[in-house]
Amino acid sequence: MDKLVKYVKDTAAEMKQVSWPTQHQALLYTALVIGISIVVSFFVGAFDHIFSQGISALINRI
Repeated sequence: MDKLVKYVKDTAAEMKQVSWPTQHQALLYTALVIGISIVVSFFVGAFDHIFSQGISALINRI
């Protein structure tokens, strides 16, 4: 039981040292991650479509 109490106290002490972002920063970073994810998904989707069409063209030639 002593180990658990020490662990909780040490964890609480470490959490006080964390530099938390402001609400504005958190919202900005969240919007940035969502935006980049959307751009990357369109990029990957476009290449998937191009390669699918290419494979289909090759298969239909044979």
